[in-house]
Amino acid sequence: MFSELKFPVPWGHVAAKAWGPLEGRPVLCLHGWLDNANTFDKLIPLLPRDCYYVAMDFSGHGLSSHRPAGSPYHFLDYVSDVRRVVAALQWRRFTLMGHSMGGAVAGMDTDAWLKSKRMVIDRLLSLEAKQQTPKARSPKAALQRLLEANTHLTAEGGAILLQRGATETPTGLVYNRDMRVHTQNRESFTVEQCVKLLLKIQDRVLIIVAQDGLLVPHKLDSRNHFVKALREAFESTLKEHIQLVEVPGSHFVHLNKPEVVSGFISDFLTAQNARARL
Repeated sequence: MFSELKFPVPWGHVAAKAWGPLEGRPVLCLHGWLDNANTFDKLIPLLPRDCYYVAMDFSGHGLSSHRPAGSPYHFLDYVSDVRRVVAALQWRRFTLMGHSMGGAVAGMDTDAWLKSKRMVIDRLLSLEAKQQTPKARSPKAALQRLLEANTHLTAEGGAILLQRGATETPTGLVYNRDMRVHTQNRESFTVEQCVKLLLKIQDRVLIIVAQDGLLVPHKLDSRNHFVKALREAFESTLKEHIQLVEVPGSHFVHLNKPEVVSGFISDFLTAQNARARL
């Protein structure tokens, strides 16, 4: 069983759901872009029961408030969301578990703040000018549209995300996501910059890569060199504190087949708990 949480923020609230005992070792779970906290529904029941898991909805996602009108979604604003939630929980030491964009947020140096791009502002102004009414779809059509946009997602996983990612209206289901999340600022980093950011992390890190996921070298011709170089950095410079594991499955393996990754995550959390008691 889980409980629903709400954390006040200047523009409304950040929603979350929690599993486990309050006194357990804290684990903050961060979902991927356009997803929500339900992405961890099938995984967390397979993980150690002595941890307290809090899965938050980033702003503009799930049941969290949308950012105010005129405010674009910058990538590092999600880091700010994390900081607000952690402060509200009064956590000093905790484990971060992120999927896709959530993993990127977890690994960011929170002192680095990237400049907004003009393209982001242009997209925001264009979106506001259109003032489109959110489209309502039948439950079947809403699920179909979600699956078409996420080919790695199963029907069961899509249905789980829709429970929190859409609201029922008299005319059908309307996605909860704020359309402005499409305007978020996406910065490109070099391999060297990525390695420097990762080296700033002092604690142990577990990175799980799906063999048929989005960062598969042979499927990314334009980024093949980048992915290869980053993997080499993992195996050399970063191998002392970063564990890299490959598993069979797609980008949503944690939701589609959680048993594939639950063992690695459970072992990591158990080891972290043991170190915390030393």
